[in-house]
Amino acid sequence: MVAIDLSGASPPSDQIAGQLRAQIMTGRLAPGERLPTVRQLARDLGVATGTVAKAYRLLETEGLVHARARAGTIINASPRALPADVLTAARALHDTAIRHGLDREQAIAALTGMWDPQDHPAP
Repeated sequence: MVAIDLSGASPPSDQIAGQLRAQIMTGRLAPGERLPTVRQLARDLGVATGTVAKAYRLLETEGLVHARARAGTIINASPRALPADVLTAARALHDTAIRHGLDREQAIAALTGMWDPQDHPAP
């Protein structure tokens, strides 16, 4: 479900949140689905529980999940889904990058390099 690089430039909590966000936005994690408990995911990844809790709080702030006492962290019923054509293009980039031996960071860099701030300014 999630893999982190402890030597990476990005903090583990950001890596966790980013990967879960992507899985939610692409439909890999379905509305109503429960995320692993903070303790379980922390144990699986070999990180502190506070690291996972921080990632979950960020996703909750973004409205992608909600935490329920004793019920865990649940994917919201209507996360902001990506349009189908964007998902198709993302799959094509992924498949092409893999075919050419690129890793995730290289594929992201290729996409980021295409982005012109004039296309759609950040909020």
